[in-house]
Amino acid sequence: LKIMNFDYNKVIPIKGDASFRKFYRKKIKKKSSIIVYAEKEKIKNLLNYDSINQLLLKKNVSAPRLLSENFNQNFIEIEDFGKKTLFDILKIKRSNKFKIYKRILVTLIKLQNIKVKKIKNFKKKFYKIPIYSKSLLLEEVNLFFKWYVPHIFNKKKRFKINSQLRKVISSLLKKIKLPNNTFVHRDFHVSNLMLKKRVISVIDSQDAVYGNIAYDLASLIDDVRLRTSKNMKEMIYKEYLYLNKKKINIKKFKNDFEILSVLRNLKIIGIFTRLANRDNKKQYLKLIPHAWELIELRIKNNYIFKDLKKNLETNFPKKIRIKK
Repeated sequence: LKIMNFDYNKVIPIKGDASFRKFYRKKIKKKSSIIVYAEKEKIKNLLNYDSINQLLLKKNVSAPRLLSENFNQNFIEIEDFGKKTLFDILKIKRSNKFKIYKRILVTLIKLQNIKVKKIKNFKKKFYKIPIYSKSLLLEEVNLFFKWYVPHIFNKKKRFKINSQLRKVISSLLKKIKLPNNTFVHRDFHVSNLMLKKRVISVIDSQDAVYGNIAYDLASLIDDVRLRTSKNMKEMIYKEYLYLNKKKINIKKFKNDFEILSVLRNLKIIGIFTRLANRDNKKQYLKLIPHAWELIELRIKNNYIFKDLKKNLETNFPKKIRIKK
């Protein structure tokens, strides 16, 4: 990291995430900051990331402030929120989980009340937040076909499986009812939320879009990284409906929540397989059986998923689903 002109003793590599970014903690005396370094997709990972952070801050949602930028040398320097995510806190058995989730929902509703579509980035150009169209949702589910299916089946079998399942997914996408008019973080789960001076702070928001109001709630409740009981999931869901003062069509919302949860977890299975096979990040494979469980939970008692249920039971029986 010589190009940064930072003293090696003051820049410590820290654990990254599923993106192309690298993170470093810069420490000088008692002050610390985070260096976000990205050679690939640097517009998204540096410019867009900071743009969304600036928007959140303007709307009274805690997010990392930009301290300095050197876009030419592929990095930005942002505020350090410490080492503890809400995932770390919720993992501890004794924590009052529901109380924490109630606070998270307040943050989520704040995000969903954002209406700004264009933001000026630090290059003084406007960044327009994209729309989470059905074609983009389909593109994401394609990661399941592209990475997971070849990971499990030979060429002959995978063509047949993919073509049948694609038809089922396309018909599910047509059944989504609510419009794409809500600010969606797109990766709203407890690993991307941190506590800074008792305030919930949102990180990793570079993929934000305008999409379906149910999406971020599905990603919070059906979180592949953190196991929660069915009862806890229902409590969070009901609490969200209680807290949200917008007029929501409960039937349409539930319909979309379940479809989006299933599509998201199929996408995640694809992403985690890609991380293992392309980037050698094998640790993600152990989360795949939980993603299958979450899909099962949503499709179990809902008639809308009858074709999907049949297809998955035929092609991806239990012995495949529990494989890591």
